[in-house]
Amino acid sequence: MTSIADIRDEYDFLDPDDRYRLLIDLGRSLEPMPEALKTEATLVRGCSASVWVYPTRRDDGTLHFLADSNAAITKGIIALVLLTVQDGSPTAIAGADIEGELAPFDLKNQLSSNRTQGIPNMIALIRETAARYV
Repeated sequence: MTSIADIRDEYDFLDPDDRYRLLIDLGRSLEPMPEALKTEATLVRGCSASVWVYPTRRDDGTLHFLADSNAAITKGIIALVLLTVQDGSPTAIAGADIEGELAPFDLKNQLSSNRTQGIPNMIALIRETAARYV
C-alpha cells in the first residue's frame, strides 16, 4: 500500500483535474467490500453519496477497514482517510491526527462541499471503532 506521504507528494505537483484522477485511482485501489457488508449498520451518515465502512480486528489486534462508496471521488476520499489509519493498533488509531494528515490535501478548497461534508463522520466512525477496542 502506498503511504499517505507518497500520495501527498504526488498530489502537490498535480493540477486540479489530475488531483481528481488521483483520488479516483485511490478509490479503485481499495480492496473490494462484499455487498453483504453494505448495510444500514455500516452506512456512514451525513455523506452526500452512500459510504460504507466496516471494521475488522486482525489476529495481531490491529484494525483493518473495508470501505466503499457509490461515488468515485468519495471512494477516493475514503481511501485517503484509510491510508492514515489502516492496519494500526486501536490505541494508535484513537490518537491519530487524521485531520492533520489530510490538511495538506486542502480537500475543502479542492472539492465541492457535497464531496467533503461526510469526512468528519467517516473520521468519527473510525475513532469510535478504535475507542471500543482500546
